[in-house]
Amino acid sequence: MKKSKRTIKYLVVHCSATPEGRVHTAKDIDLWHKQRGFTEIGYNYIVRLDGTVEEGRDVNKVPAHVEGHNSDSIGICYIGGIDKNTLQPKDTRTKEQKEAILELLRELRKLYPDAVIQGHRDFLGVKKACPCFNAKEEYQNI
Repeated sequence: MKKSKRTIKYLVVHCSATPEGRVHTAKDIDLWHKQRGFTEIGYNYIVRLDGTVEEGRDVNKVPAHVEGHNSDSIGICYIGGIDKNTLQPKDTRTKEQKEAILELLRELRKLYPDAVIQGHRDFLGVKKACPCFNAKEEYQNI
């Protein structure tokens, strides 16, 4: 893991807003983001269902994941976030994802000790449930 040359103020947790249990990869999200007009995947890290962490957009490039804070943040996205039956927001993280996100945030905290860890939903003006759990509270002691 390399440190960004950018000043990082936020480590932002997202969900892919896909139904629980459905397997997706960074390659899938890259395709979806390109279909939306992005040049490449908007997140810096993707956490797959099995806990595998994939690199997305290089940390030295400005990501595209939280309006108004792309230039001073790193985006972490776990696969899931939607109840497979109701299609409503839900914390669908697997045990492996929870462990992988925690480890990733610990590593990032070493590189960016002053960065605030929070969910996408914690930014002013965001009207989404993403990441479908209270990341700010859960990771406050990292």
